[in-house]
Amino acid sequence: MSGRLAEVGQHLATTRELGVVVGAMRSIAAARVQEARQQLDGVRAYAETLGTAIGEALALLPEPQRPAAGEAGHGQGLVLALCAEQGFVGGFNERVLDAALACRSGSAGQLWLLGERGGLGAQERGLQPDWTAPVAVHLDEVPALAGRLAEALYARLGEGAATRVTLVHAQPGRPGVLARPLLPFDYGRFAVSRRAQAPHITLAPERLIIGLADEYLYAELCEALVLSFAAENEARMQAMVAAQGNVEQRRSELLAEFRRVRQDEITEEIVELSASRL
Repeated sequence: MSGRLAEVGQHLATTRELGVVVGAMRSIAAARVQEARQQLDGVRAYAETLGTAIGEALALLPEPQRPAAGEAGHGQGLVLALCAEQGFVGGFNERVLDAALACRSGSAGQLWLLGERGGLGAQERGLQPDWTAPVAVHLDEVPALAGRLAEALYARLGEGAATRVTLVHAQPGRPGVLARPLLPFDYGRFAVSRRAQAPHITLAPERLIIGLADEYLYAELCEALVLSFAAENEARMQAMVAAQGNVEQRRSELLAEFRRVRQDEITEEIVELSASRL
């Protein structure tokens, strides 16, 4: 076998192996998207239960004493963007960063980023995030990450470094990026309960409402992290579909080249054999 034929054969084998790897990555991403969708139902049910409890707790206070609806104010803002931790996600991080910068109130606004790849994308744009952390690469890491994130946000607001927080993240099945206010907590979105009989409580209503609001914020962060996780893997799945098409096209080209080189060698051998006999 000639050197050229061996070289083409090696490229063909490598392309075949690459196709197997791309197919496996696509399958893993698809499985993670499905897993996230299943987890999302539980997170949303938990948040809905907390919302109902907040409405019942608000009914325990006279209307003038109820917490405000959550004024955003004009102070310094903080934008929390959920990007990708791993690569092969196409333009996922670029879309999230574009939305985060659109929400940022000038150069003075703080930018928090989750996800190593998002941090690299920010550096390429000449941006220096005020705070970064890895994002969850497995769904069982989401609860602990949401808890740490809530503590960090409350600490930053307690220091007076920011007065409002905007959460920016992608959603599966939708091309756009969602940006929504997270803090100050908006109590006005919960319907005040009209139950004739008030629930039995062991805490003062004010403390109960604050505790439920903290728990609801935690649920919101969990939901956003799960949605971003699903969207990231959906983007990776789409990228792998495109990559698989490119690999198949390259494999077809190499296979045609292999057959052509092999045919040229056979023809050359026949010509040499015929010439030697003559």
